[in-house]
Amino acid sequence: MTTPTPAAARRLPLVLRNRAFGTVWLGQVLTQAGVRMFQVGTSWWLIGYAVSGDSGLAAGLFMAVSTLPAVALAPLVARAIARTAHRSLLRTAAGGAGAAAAALACWAGVSDLPVAAAYAAALALATCQAFFDPCLTTSVPELVDDADIEAATGFELSTQSLASLGGALLGALVVDAAGMAGLAVGCAVAYTTAALLITTVRFRTPAGALPADALPGADGPEEDSGGDGAEAPRRTLRQILGAMPYVRAILLCFTAANLFTTAVFVVIPLYTASVLRGDGGTVALLEASLGVGTLLGSVTGARVPGRPTAVGSALLGAMAVALAVPGLIAARPVIAGVLLVAGWCVGVIGVRFVALFQRLVPAADKPAFFAVMQAVLGSTFPVASLLFGMLGDHLSAQTLCLIQAAGLVPAALALALLPGPAHSRTPDGSPGDQPEPEPETEPRPEAEAAARGGAR
Repeated sequence: MTTPTPAAARRLPLVLRNRAFGTVWLGQVLTQAGVRMFQVGTSWWLIGYAVSGDSGLAAGLFMAVSTLPAVALAPLVARAIARTAHRSLLRTAAGGAGAAAAALACWAGVSDLPVAAAYAAALALATCQAFFDPCLTTSVPELVDDADIEAATGFELSTQSLASLGGALLGALVVDAAGMAGLAVGCAVAYTTAALLITTVRFRTPAGALPADALPGADGPEEDSGGDGAEAPRRTLRQILGAMPYVRAILLCFTAANLFTTAVFVVIPLYTASVLRGDGGTVALLEASLGVGTLLGSVTGARVPGRPTAVGSALLGAMAVALAVPGLIAARPVIAGVLLVAGWCVGVIGVRFVALFQRLVPAADKPAFFAVMQAVLGSTFPVASLLFGMLGDHLSAQTLCLIQAAGLVPAALALALLPGPAHSRTPDGSPGDQPEPEPETEPRPEAEAAARGGAR
């Protein structure tokens, strides 16, 4: 058997030619599919089975509880990622979520499950996921070479779309067929498998960081990629964002947009029940359309030309149009199609901007930055869930769609008017958001495009 040449090997997808990254990525697919399946399934259980009155508020409160940990625990998450071996943290988070799901499955299997228990389980799963997601994003340079960061970002962000596709397809259907007990069993299997997969991977120690066996919680030495072993100074969350006004402005624009985009996870089951008069299969169809679109956007995002802010503004505008359509036309095929478009916009935005942040944010700041990024972007999710859930008990679901669309327009305009990082200034008047020097190795064309777009 012949050995593939280096050129032929690099033509293989990253998850196939880099076993460590592929294994961790598969673990992320399982964890996010598990939590997404639980969110969709439980939302449908609340609206369709458990709550007779004020079901919109019940579903909105549930989604709010599911997103609070990422916001409230951001400082703790940042410290844990900075001080703990990443493999240990990822494995512990996945294992803890698996144990919580297994306990819920046992409870639902022996007695009727109270609504409060579902809320508590959602809080436990979301807490574990709040540690898992930013830790994996921070770990990307420990798993891949710099030339592969763009591809790794695309694969990592495609996890969310795969989770939305697989988890959303199964969530409502499993609840219809096997109840909350079956849903919890599926989540427990997904998280436990992810923990076992991550146990088999060894992470490299990035240059300038402490060796893995010197960190609290480490479970043994990991491969070392060099460096002098000196730990880079770490800044507070306020200092990090204060030194990067361009990045801070982008985060604020997308935070405002998220107030309206994330409400879709409450609106879809409400729309299914009140407008389409559908069942769990209809919820699965609409959620899967959104997930397929996000997957396609994650795969093709690096190929979309243009400056990141211009691209992001145009895509937010396209999402506004797509989300307005269900408010005017109540037809399953049409709604599935526009959700596919909206999902594609989300996927492209994720790839372009996370790749930009990977290159603009200094390596020593990445643990804190990605934790605060998740917190800032997720801070509107509880508000949106509660707001649109309460509105759903008083306004039609079609009206909620039109409110979502209108809310995206100001965010799209604000993003279009942002100056580039070369024109940004920190609070003390010095230039900010300067991209890191490119490595000596030959970068991928997509990585060059992202770097050029961020430097304008």
